[in-house]
Amino acid sequence: MGTAELNNTKKELVGWIKTLTDDSLVGLLNSVKLSSEGKSTDWWDELTESDRVNILSGIRDYQQGETLDSNEFWNGLANG
Repeated sequence: MGTAELNNTKKELVGWIKTLTDDSLVGLLNSVKLSSEGKSTDWWDELTESDRVNILSGIRDYQQGETLDSNEFWNGLANG
């Protein structure tokens, strides 16, 4: 990417970021920024308590063998 194109892309991104209203997207962009600066935190610390509970529940289901393969999932979905 040439210098002029890079500068134009940066301007477009700044303009786009200024219009964002989605908190989660702004948070994601901030995480990318912090990561590029070597200041990122553990992603787990950025999750909501609800997200953590859901992830841990999924891990527990997997460990207990309470999972479906993709064929079982899609067949169940198609057949109600």
